[in-house]
Amino acid sequence: MNIWLYTIVSVLTVSAASLFGIIFLQIGHKDTTGIVAVNEKWINKITPHLVSFAVGGLFGDAFIHLLPQAFDSRGSKLATSLYIIAGVLFFFALEKFIRWRHCHVLEYEEGSNRSLAAMVLIGDSIHNFIDGILIGASYIVSVPIGISTTLAVFFHEIPQELGDFGVLLHSGYSVKKALIFNFLTALTAVAGAMIPLTLGAGSADFAILALPFAAGGFIYIAGSDLIP
Repeated sequence: MNIWLYTIVSVLTVSAASLFGIIFLQIGHKDTTGIVAVNEKWINKITPHLVSFAVGGLFGDAFIHLLPQAFDSRGSKLATSLYIIAGVLFFFALEKFIRWRHCHVLEYEEGSNRSLAAMVLIGDSIHNFIDGILIGASYIVSVPIGISTTLAVFFHEIPQELGDFGVLLHSGYSVKKALIFNFLTALTAVAGAMIPLTLGAGSADFAILALPFAAGGFIYIAGSDLIP
């Protein structure tokens, strides 16, 4: 029961990192009614910088966090490399499919980029799901290891989530909508944590396989969409 409690508190704490974008709601101006509203001019000015920040966050997460952890695992180095390529190809195909639906089915406001937003949300959901598995599996080993894993995940989530928030703004989302969607994707960590708690530490093997796949997705999103 203690392990369950520690794990749930930990993944909810990590999920709260997605709300760091709430600071943008505090920077506003008073409208005619005296209510503080979001300063759209300031948001439009800072968004390109957040998108650039997101590039560093995604590349950093892929090359400094996910890939070293994947190659240090028990799996084959060749298989790990193939999973990275699979992640790149999956998000390439996903982008083409979403853009096809954009052109043939959906209508969005001019200047929005919902295909990019969808890919970022899907990629972040996979990433947070994996983090949840790792946190849950760590607590099964011991509470101190679980706490150290939680701290490591939390501190790399802050720049990641702030960058994702900027991408959602760039894609046409309002500040409040970007916050909500960012938080919902963060909650997939809770679902991920349930797997090792119910199935045991062996389920962490799934996370090891998924790490290079998520890294490939981040590399594709940052290199093919955000940098251009």
